[in-house]
Amino acid sequence: MVTPRSLAGRMIVWIAAANLLIFLILLLSDQVEAAALIAGIIPARFGDPSLFDGVNAVPVWLTPLSATLIHAGWAHIGFNMFMLLFCGLQVEHVFNRWLTLLLYVMGAFAAAFAQWAADPGSTASYVGASGAISALIANYALLYSRQEMRRVGPFSANIVRMLWLAAAWIGVQMLLALAVSTQPGGIGSIGVAAHIGGFLAGLLLTRPLLHWRFRARPGA
Repeated sequence: MVTPRSLAGRMIVWIAAANLLIFLILLLSDQVEAAALIAGIIPARFGDPSLFDGVNAVPVWLTPLSATLIHAGWAHIGFNMFMLLFCGLQVEHVFNRWLTLLLYVMGAFAAAFAQWAADPGSTASYVGASGAISALIANYALLYSRQEMRRVGPFSANIVRMLWLAAAWIGVQMLLALAVSTQPGGIGSIGVAAHIGGFLAGLLLTRPLLHWRFRARPGA
């Protein structure tokens, strides 16, 4: 049974608390936009790290992590933290806290890479933890899926499940991209590619992390 004491020791709770605290500090100090500029994921910076020379910006290689701590508003952080806690606590129930943190971090970097690959010259700043959380959502979907899958040709049931989940997630993200593109301002502030990259990373990392978590120990 999950108790308040056990929740206090969960890595996911600490991540959520850090996100909320930093959001409140930035919001109350009216620094959200400035933080997005100096600590967000700006794809063009990966190809030209000197782009922000003379500006006290976060090193480009750290922006995949710093960007996860910045949210544009209450709706942004509210939805992200709901998904983080809903999926993340279940994932951490299977993995230990450090493997859960590793998955989150790897999801953040995969999300940043995907956003760069989608538009390497973009100077838009992408912020939020949704890319990293997408990796947890993928992991949660694989761990707790009850749908029976059958082998298809050379593909095992597990591979088929991964392919179906990937196709469904990409489809949802494409619909999101289409919906947002019809609104003023376009799609610049929503990292659809980052969501896809984080999710695919979560799918690919689930089995290796499970083997690591439950690997046989000498003498066991």
